[in-house]
Amino acid sequence: MEFKKSPDGGWGWVIVLVSFFTQFLCYGSPLAVGVLYIEWLDTFGEGKGKTAWVGSLASGVGLLARLGCGLLYTATVTITCQYFDSHRGLALGLISTGSSVGLFIYAALQRLLIEFYGLDGCLLIVGALALNILACGSLMRPLESSDCPLPEKTALESVPDRYSIYSEKGKDLEENTNVLGKSYGAEETRKSTLASGGRKQESLLHKNPATVAHAKEAETYKKKVAEQTYFCKQLAKRKWQLYKDYCGETVALFKNKVFSALFIAIFLFDIGGFPPSLLMEDVARSSNVKEEELIMPLISIIGIMTAVGKLLLGILADFKWINTLHLYVATLVIMGLALCAIPFAKSYVTLAILSGILGFLTGNWSIFPYVTTKTVGIEKLAHAYGILMFFAGLGNSLGPPIVGWFYDWTQTYDTAFYFSGFCVLLGGFILLLAALPSWDTCNKLLPRPAPTTFLYKVTSNV
Repeated sequence: MEFKKSPDGGWGWVIVLVSFFTQFLCYGSPLAVGVLYIEWLDTFGEGKGKTAWVGSLASGVGLLARLGCGLLYTATVTITCQYFDSHRGLALGLISTGSSVGLFIYAALQRLLIEFYGLDGCLLIVGALALNILACGSLMRPLESSDCPLPEKTALESVPDRYSIYSEKGKDLEENTNVLGKSYGAEETRKSTLASGGRKQESLLHKNPATVAHAKEAETYKKKVAEQTYFCKQLAKRKWQLYKDYCGETVALFKNKVFSALFIAIFLFDIGGFPPSLLMEDVARSSNVKEEELIMPLISIIGIMTAVGKLLLGILADFKWINTLHLYVATLVIMGLALCAIPFAKSYVTLAILSGILGFLTGNWSIFPYVTTKTVGIEKLAHAYGILMFFAGLGNSLGPPIVGWFYDWTQTYDTAFYFSGFCVLLGGFILLLAALPSWDTCNKLLPRPAPTTFLYKVTSNV
């Protein structure tokens, strides 16, 4: 389906605003879960690996609420990409800062709510705030198809399948009627079959109008049931065909080597890159950083710098001379190195600097939809992005428990963050190798110019 030309403004800025608040309300609390992680450690008294499952599931794919957040994120990104083309990077940067601003505000807010209302009261209030997402969603208007307006929904009998259902009037419909007639009963079948035969039967029917009415009613009923049976068969065939088409499109996506590398990179990035936002507060406590030294919570620093990174990286993505995929790979490589440097940070200042660097580089989420669009095209964005977000959520769920288990095993975070850095670096290098031959894979389908055309151009220039 082809959409209308992106307006690059107009109602698109309303979409940006409501998408910003949607991500603010949806992801602010889950990303600031590091504040709650300390409370859970003290409340449950379990190991860091087991306790980290609570936070990772809150920000991954394990809970119903996170399923809703995943749907909201994909919806806000997809509709923004439809409304913007030349300013797409800026628009994506603006909406994605919503989650970072939410992280900064919710980190402080949740501490206050826990202090006044306890852990349970804090979670209830956060859930009530999230209901405002309904108001944001009511303002989102998807772009219509460029060839014709979207058809109105009709009754069950009037769905598009009707054109194929009732055009085949002969064999299948009669088959269904005959089968139904046989199962209706031997006596009714005999009356129906002999109704057009001899005078004796006709006179009998004329003498008994109730029998005639009953026979007509039974015939009408059988015909309706036969039609509905055939309709259901056709509907099932159509749905099965849609399912096969979806599977075929998914296989076609993974045949694109850049998309496959992007899938691996985002999975490894979320395994290694998400734990700092959950565990950095505990890292500071494990490094014997005193409470009075914490001028600002490390998670708040991550939130502020993530917002800055999303905005600046989104603006950079709009420059034609910048290869967005290479920019994304650069953020992965530098982030992997920063993660490996965390074990060497033993003071609040060094941890704050590394938190700022990690936060800024986590802002590459603003250019990730841009990279996906360039890789698969705007028509396949929703399908491809849904797949990528599922595995990103899976990485979010696995990363913190793995890091926590490393701590329980070694009683230090050093090995854990070396592992995290290695995962992010590996994903970056895989994506770089896949992208080296060609960046704009969407243009691969275009025919290459013939040698004669090239020779003609050279001659004309001479």
